[in-house]
Amino acid sequence: MTRLTRIFAVLAVLLPVSLSHAGSPVKVGAKVLYDSGYEAIDGKRVGLITNHSALVGHDHLIDLMHASGKVRLAVIFAPEHGLRGLKEDGVQISTGADERTGIPVFSLYGNVRKPTPEMLRGLDLLLFDIQDIGVRFYTYISSMGLAMQAAAAAQIPFVVLDRPNPLGGEYVSGPLLEPAYLSFTGAYPIPVAHGMTMGELATMIKGERMLPGLEGLDLRVIRMEGWHRAMQWPETGLEWVRTSPNIPDFETALLYPGICFFEGTDASEGRGTLEPFTVIGHPGMDAAALSGQLNDEALPGVEFEPVLFTPASIPGMSSDPKFRDREIPGVRLLITDVRDFRPVETGIHLVAALYDMLSEDEQKMFFRRSGFDCLAGTASLRQSIEAGEETADIIAAWRTGIGSFGELRRKYLLY
Repeated sequence: MTRLTRIFAVLAVLLPVSLSHAGSPVKVGAKVLYDSGYEAIDGKRVGLITNHSALVGHDHLIDLMHASGKVRLAVIFAPEHGLRGLKEDGVQISTGADERTGIPVFSLYGNVRKPTPEMLRGLDLLLFDIQDIGVRFYTYISSMGLAMQAAAAAQIPFVVLDRPNPLGGEYVSGPLLEPAYLSFTGAYPIPVAHGMTMGELATMIKGERMLPGLEGLDLRVIRMEGWHRAMQWPETGLEWVRTSPNIPDFETALLYPGICFFEGTDASEGRGTLEPFTVIGHPGMDAAALSGQLNDEALPGVEFEPVLFTPASIPGMSSDPKFRDREIPGVRLLITDVRDFRPVETGIHLVAALYDMLSEDEQKMFFRRSGFDCLAGTASLRQSIEAGEETADIIAAWRTGIGSFGELRRKYLLY
């Protein structure tokens, strides 16, 4: 993707639609449900947890269900970024009504993050359909788990309409989250990149009792057709729908699991530019030297080039980014092979290399400890970088946990 193409892609972040190819080899769960004539939920009074990504071809699932005459869509629940996906990270979302249908919309990203008994009163089931990106600290999976708890307490079924993991179903990487770091941005003891679909993850959350109160939950998954584990997003034939304002395309989603670590540091992760998570920067950086060092390491599937950039306020993406209106040196990541690229490992190489380059005073200010440790799911990653351990050894340290997780997840894989 050229830089100009990327700019046009990101400018589209405020537009409300993106479509899917009619000839896609993958049929998402929502399409399977639609093609069945809503057989699994026919005649039911439904609460739908969703956002702008729940497309069936050119149409949104909300509109199709509302017009079906077979399902009564009674209430809609919206996660972080809102129903239309236009709100910035961390912005609380208020309740309201869907503009097209008038159906009440309750926010799950504000003072309330779990559907209340009053919100669920009279419903026959909860339906979940949101496109995720396969990363532990992307909050849609946290909202899913809390909604599962609410459905269990209300004694109504919880149905997941499955969609692809854009990173594929084979790449699993990063430290496992430790119990001390459980939060809304890290709700489960899983790696940074878990290699599971939402339906698979839901079955694991219930089966491994990762949240309390799910023992009696009637959990159902409407599976995709045509998807297999080796598929990354471009192979699905589906058009990318921005999953949040700063993830405008697949390439950014692929970079996100590693570059998001910079959110927990004093360095810029590219917010406030039209290339979020594609560039990183810091005033104390020698961009040419850092790019050269990383290129010499020959990390798989990626190259690096020095840049200068100026984060700016971009409403709807990042109103107050780090180093706002200040030109800083940086490094741009250029993915050369999406199959070979290892996002989490690359991110750790970048963090460690930049930290080593900084002055002692800059190093003292570099890690925002609670933020970085929350993203990592452990303090040991930061401590290893601060101690100057070899990056290869830091990465090797989480392989035992990945192996254990791989054994655990095997029984929950649906594809």
